[in-house]
Amino acid sequence: MGTLDGSYDSIEEIGVDWETLYCPNGRCEHYGKPFKIGRLVRNGSSRGEPQARCRACGSTVTLRYGTAYYGLEAEPVTFETALRALAEGNALRATARIVDVDKDTVCTWLDRGARHCRAVILSLWRNLPVTECQLDELWSFIHTKQENLPGAKEHLDMYGDAWVWLAFAPVWRWVLGFVIGKHDQAQANRLVEQVAWVTDDTIPFFTSDQWAAYPQALLKVYGEWYCPPRRGTRGPHPKPRRRPRADLLYAQVIKHRTGGRITAISTAVVFGDPVAVAAQLAHSPVSQMINTRFVERDNLTQRQQNRRLARRSNSFSKDLSWFEKQLWLSLAYYHLVLPHDGLRCPLPVTESTRGSGSPRRWRPTTPAMAAGLTDHVWTTEELLSYRVSPLNWTACPRLEKLFPCWPEIHHGN
Repeated sequence: MGTLDGSYDSIEEIGVDWETLYCPNGRCEHYGKPFKIGRLVRNGSSRGEPQARCRACGSTVTLRYGTAYYGLEAEPVTFETALRALAEGNALRATARIVDVDKDTVCTWLDRGARHCRAVILSLWRNLPVTECQLDELWSFIHTKQENLPGAKEHLDMYGDAWVWLAFAPVWRWVLGFVIGKHDQAQANRLVEQVAWVTDDTIPFFTSDQWAAYPQALLKVYGEWYCPPRRGTRGPHPKPRRRPRADLLYAQVIKHRTGGRITAISTAVVFGDPVAVAAQLAHSPVSQMINTRFVERDNLTQRQQNRRLARRSNSFSKDLSWFEKQLWLSLAYYHLVLPHDGLRCPLPVTESTRGSGSPRRWRPTTPAMAAGLTDHVWTTEELLSYRVSPLNWTACPRLEKLFPCWPEIHHGN
């Protein structure tokens, strides 16, 4: 694939282009630089695959390097079909039966595709001008449900309940970050730190349920230190404390329950001036009142597209790393490949369709298109062949802390 705006220079085979190809030698001064900026030249082919040579260090690199197809020993169309089936909510064994390969082969492909999708999404999660952000948690479990966890395995943190913490931008239907872990303060802190990393300097208007971890996390990331005034003339001075910044707006949706059922819903402004919150809602293109309905609706989307999140299913994850791999694949597919009905735009002129169907009246739009990151719906081939420069990681050392990668592949899925 070419650049995010859909432009291409030279396309070969599966849609991989030359422009983003870079020298793979980490000790070369042109390491990670695009084809035209670096000193790469085309250099014939290796085993039938086009390759290039760096004139600075002499290293050769094949055209598929840096994509999900690099080193793939299967037909690309079979690989794409398997990952698309997984992203559409199929289980590992069902996907293996669809493409007629072994289950362990699909596991290997999932690992390959997830690593690539993680790189693509992290390259897009930069300086996003987000105005609203909704926070929520999605319950699941790893290996065994918490109430059924044997006492001998309680020391394994990966087993038992696993909560998917999500930050969601409702205007674009875009997931800003996610954390998989326990239902505690540390995970909430990490989620809000991710939001601060992927957004620009403007603080979004936050909404969530009444979970007590969110106010503390917002204070930790977006708060400021101040010294309370001393009362009287005796005793020690008060210790510095955190308080919300003047531009931090945060409101909660409070659900009142009776006998386990929701009987009433109220709202409360936790941080910020209620007048400023009302003004924010008045200018919002999607929210007319304090709510979390967009992130809660996205929770349903995640359960539909990720078989490991489905309720009452035997396709749950047995290992935390595989749970995260499937989530990276599903999110990349959701953001870039799958059009969202809530984002579609009317066409100025209707377009004819194949056969006797009614004319097309709407332009399909993905969350990435709504965010202005691309101007067209990507294909699965484009997603898997989009090349991310390694300079993105060396320039951002905090990425690995905020979005840690999983260990090397193993088949305990």
